[in-house]
Amino acid sequence: MEGQTENQFLTEEEVEKYLRMERTDPMEYMEGMEQIPSRVMEQVLEGMEAYDYSRYGAEDVKRALEKENLSPEDFGALLSPAAEPFLEQMARRAGVETRKHFGSSVYLFTPLYISNYCENFCIYCGFNCHNRIRRAKLSMEGIERELQAIAATGLEEILILTGESRHMSDVSYIGEACRLAKKYFKMVGIEVYPMNSEEYAYLHRCGVDYVTVFQETYHLEKYESLHISGHKRVFPYRVNAQERALMGGMRGVAFAALLGLDDFRKDAFATGLHAWLLQRKYPHAEISFSCPRLRPIINNDKINPQDVHETQLLQVMCAYRIFMPYAGLTISTRERAGFRDHVVGLAATKISAGVSTGIGSHTEGGEQGDDQFEIADGRGVEEVCQAIRARGLEPVMNDYVYV
Repeated sequence: MEGQTENQFLTEEEVEKYLRMERTDPMEYMEGMEQIPSRVMEQVLEGMEAYDYSRYGAEDVKRALEKENLSPEDFGALLSPAAEPFLEQMARRAGVETRKHFGSSVYLFTPLYISNYCENFCIYCGFNCHNRIRRAKLSMEGIERELQAIAATGLEEILILTGESRHMSDVSYIGEACRLAKKYFKMVGIEVYPMNSEEYAYLHRCGVDYVTVFQETYHLEKYESLHISGHKRVFPYRVNAQERALMGGMRGVAFAALLGLDDFRKDAFATGLHAWLLQRKYPHAEISFSCPRLRPIINNDKINPQDVHETQLLQVMCAYRIFMPYAGLTISTRERAGFRDHVVGLAATKISAGVSTGIGSHTEGGEQGDDQFEIADGRGVEEVCQAIRARGLEPVMNDYVYV
């Protein structure tokens, strides 16, 4: 389950009480949130609304696979049910594109959770502010010990994560953590709450290279029903986070929907369209995707998750690769080891290793705060490297050179 044991979560009666509470307009910005002059969100929502995957047939899929450069319409065909019988052809094409743009390289990283305090009430998340879990925030000394322990494994890329609490993990705290991370790692990414462009600029000066933001779902009504309160409830502020990060000077941005919260085909289409539009608007940006599926959680009946099977996840990954062949693609530890090993080099170009989603779990002191979700692949760095080499690929810790 997301988090730890069942008795740490809201009871069914408590959930029902919160679901009846008065809520704010999810399209209304809160105080201090930057609004940017961009139509990207509107274009994404219009495209998703118009996307009817039932209208595609086999000929549409064949035409898309024959094209060198795909349009969003072609991408929609590859995500449709009509493409399922062509999964083998899609996988072959994805493998060709991956080798063409990334060679035999597979990049490794690990996440480091430095705080799990959160101010959002998101029904599906273990960090939900109403869940009774062990909360923790690492000191700078604790963060440095964690960084040293991770660096000792040979990794050169780190992803810094926090729960979404500006009060407990303010921008300066995250910035200081990133300055420390830059001492030990050549690549530093963040996956934290959305920020304004000047805050992203500050974090870029602290050594951050890229920003990951999970939109969760692009379906506004579903998004509203899942995010009851907190800053995360503001839909447009989250959708525009990647663009604000690029405005703040970040080199790269990553996109993801949490597949299974809503119709995964529509969410995957919106994710791809969002990335494609920003790539056209910011040609210098390094674009990447993550493909997380919803892990088993409590209150499943309250969010009505839609199962996404491994074959469907593979279809999404191959469609991303063929549509945007130069984009990075991360496969997370939400997936079992066998599946992760299968997709590296085929569609995925980055894989995590030595992962924990708890707070302070890389050092001898032991975990101080509870996990956000259960992982399915607990292998260490060397085990993952061996699996990559067994597929004739080369594990790479970093290939970016600063001058």
